[in-house]
Amino acid sequence: MKFGKLLPFKLFSRGFSVMDRYIASELIPPFLFGVGAFSSVGVAIGTVFDLVRKVTELGLPITIAVEVLLLKLPEFVSYAFPMSVLLATLMTYSRLSSDSELIALRSCGVTIYRLVIPALVLSLVVTGITFLFNEIVVPAANYQATITLKQALNEDKPAVEGKNIFYPEYEEVTQPDGEKTQELKRLFYASRFDGERMKGLTVLDWSQEELNQIVTSESATWNSQQKTWDFVNGTIYLIAPDASYRDILRFDKQKLQLPKTPLDLASGDRDPYEMNIAQTLERIDILKLTGDEKKVLMLKVRLQQKISFPFVCLVFGLVGAVLGCRPQRVGKARSFGISVVVIFSYYLLGFIIGGFGLVGIISPFIAAWLPNVFGLGVGGWLLVRTAR
Repeated sequence: MKFGKLLPFKLFSRGFSVMDRYIASELIPPFLFGVGAFSSVGVAIGTVFDLVRKVTELGLPITIAVEVLLLKLPEFVSYAFPMSVLLATLMTYSRLSSDSELIALRSCGVTIYRLVIPALVLSLVVTGITFLFNEIVVPAANYQATITLKQALNEDKPAVEGKNIFYPEYEEVTQPDGEKTQELKRLFYASRFDGERMKGLTVLDWSQEELNQIVTSESATWNSQQKTWDFVNGTIYLIAPDASYRDILRFDKQKLQLPKTPLDLASGDRDPYEMNIAQTLERIDILKLTGDEKKVLMLKVRLQQKISFPFVCLVFGLVGAVLGCRPQRVGKARSFGISVVVIFSYYLLGFIIGGFGLVGIISPFIAAWLPNVFGLGVGGWLLVRTAR
C-alpha cells in the first residue's frame, strides 16, 4: 500500500487506524476533483449561457456578468459536494478493489462494514460542511446576485416590487362558551408596491366588532421612527352600526397605527433558495396570516428539502463505497459514468416525490426525507449483499 501518502494527513485523530488514514488519503483528491468538475459543469449550464445571452442581447455589462457569476458559484459548489462524495468513494474503492488491496485487507479479517467506515466519516464531515454552506453562504450570495442583476438590467426601477399586496390581520376572540376563535380584525390591500411606498390602498377596519371604518389612500409609506404608516391623499369613511356612512373625512396626510407586516410581505418575496432556515420560517409565519396555503405549502416543502439536502452526502457516500467494493474492474471513466447514472436516478426520484409534496399528496417532511431514506435503504441492502 502507498503509506507514504499518509504524511499530509496527520490532521486525522490518533483514533484512526493506519488503514483509515490511508483510505482517507485516497478519498480526498478525487473529492476535490469532483467539486471542481461538477461545479464547473453546473455553472456553465445553469448560469454562463444565460449571462452570455444577457450580455449580447440586453447589454448587460461584462463586469456585472462576472460579479453575478461569482455570486452564483457557491450554489453550484453546494450541489457539487454530494456528487463529489459519490465520485470519490466510487473511484477510490474501485481502485483499491482492482489493485487487490481490498482482497488483502479482507484476508486479514477486515470486513466490508469496517472498510466503508472512512467513506461514511468523510460523508458526515461533508454533510456538516454542506449544511453550513447552504445556511450561511448560498442564500446571501443568491439574493445578492438577483439584486445585482435586476439593478443592472432595470436601472430606473427599484430592485423590489410587488403587486396586489393582500394582508388580513386576525385577533383571538374568546366566545361566551370559552372557545377561542380567530376573527378578522383588519384587511389591508395595496394595488402596487414600488420598493418605497404602497399605492392604491384600501383598509377595512373591524377593530370594534363591526366594520367601523374604511380608509382609502393614494399612497402610504412606513415611518420606521414612529412605527406608523404615513397615508397621503385619502379618505376615511366612518361606518355607523346600521352600515351607513356616519362621517366622511378627507385628508392630505394621516398617520395610522397599523402593523408593518404588509411591508414585510411586499418586500420579502424572495425565492426559497435566497433564504436561510430562519428567514424561511419567518416567511411562512407571514404567509399564514394571508391565507395563501399554496405558497405556505411550497415553502414548507422547500424548508424540509433545505434541511434534508446535506444528508444526500451520506447516501452517496454509502452507495459509492459499496459499489466500489464489488469485485470488478471499474476505471475512472466508468466510475464517472456510474456516478452520473446514480445522481440522475436519485434526483429524478427526489423531483417526483417533491412534486407529490407540493400538491399536498404527502406531507412536506415525507416529501423531503423519503428519497434519503430510500437511498440509505438501497445502500444498506447493497452493503449486506456485498458482505456475503
